[in-house]
Amino acid sequence: MALTAQQLADVRRFAGYPMLGDSVADDSRDFAYGWVSPGVWQTLQHRLTNMRPEEESILVSAYLTNLYALESAIPNASDNLDTDQAAVWKRNAREISDRTALLDMWRRRMCAFIGIAPGPFLGNGGISVTR
Repeated sequence: MALTAQQLADVRRFAGYPMLGDSVADDSRDFAYGWVSPGVWQTLQHRLTNMRPEEESILVSAYLTNLYALESAIPNASDNLDTDQAAVWKRNAREISDRTALLDMWRRRMCAFIGIAPGPFLGNGGISVTR
């Protein structure tokens, strides 16, 4: 059982890499590379299309399923933005940033499971200083 084209696109997106568009991802062309062993690198596309069935199952059930739910929870949090306090209930003013941080943490965990560095749209989660 191989990942569907949609799942491949979603893994790339969640990992922080841009869409492929009309470019072809293969063993020599891809935006994402992962270290396998000393001197050996593989592309994200190669890693995803050559997974063992048990690894694919983990990727889909533990990562993609949770990432879809976490991602959809962020826009849904906007339902509470109009209420600052109701009776004794008071909304978490940091709800969206908390949910976004949780989503990004799971995205980085997925990258670690696959064995690739987070992409340019995700980064390593630290602070970077540019000049």
